Amino acid sequence: MKVAGEPNVKQCRKCKRDLPIAAFARDKNRRDGLQVHCRECVAEYSAAHYRRRREAVGKAVREKVDVLAGHKPCRTCGEVKPHSEWHRNATASDGLSTRCKTCRAERGRQDRLKRHYGLTEADRDELIASQGGVCCICLSAPAAHVDHCHKTGRVRGVLCFSCNAALGQFKDRPDAIRRAAAYVEGNAWKPTLVAPGVYQLPS
Repeated sequence: MKVAGEPNVKQCRKCKRDLPIAAFARDKNRRDGLQVHCRECVAEYSAAHYRRRREAVGKAVREKVDVLAGHKPCRTCGEVKPHSEWHRNATASDGLSTRCKTCRAERGRQDRLKRHYGLTEADRDELIASQGGVCCICLSAPAAHVDHCHKTGRVRGVLCFSCNAALGQFKDRPDAIRRAAAYVEGNAWKPTLVAPGVYQLPS
């Protein structure tokens, strides 16, 4: 209720303090257009309710962290970073994502591995280790790119950038790759034109 003679003051029903109108959030359903509890009491109730809900399902409780203006803690890595290290999110209360740019990029890589190849990062690392840490075609460059059959989706191995790109250029055609190997070894196959656009290779 408003205190007589003080139109800019209202009493909080919970803490019973007489506070400025600015200390109360708007509520269009109330006669005076303000919530009955002050912002501080609402925040305390929300924090307690959040804690009980998290504890009830066995999840860790994220403690509120005091940070400098223009900074925010990341929910994933826990680091406090400046706002420039965050992507925008218009639907969030502070206009920023819940994860920093670094953690979002890492999560994106993990999601892509799972979505495209059905692998976790641990699965990929195990595959690389089974290859001795190197590309399984050139056997020299570090393995970095997961290779799979575009027809069956089966993962074949982990290649270096160059070998992975080369397979793509050859469109995964074993016959073309074999002819390329013969060509490099000096045994070029000379095709014979037998019809427009049709070539016959020597047996």
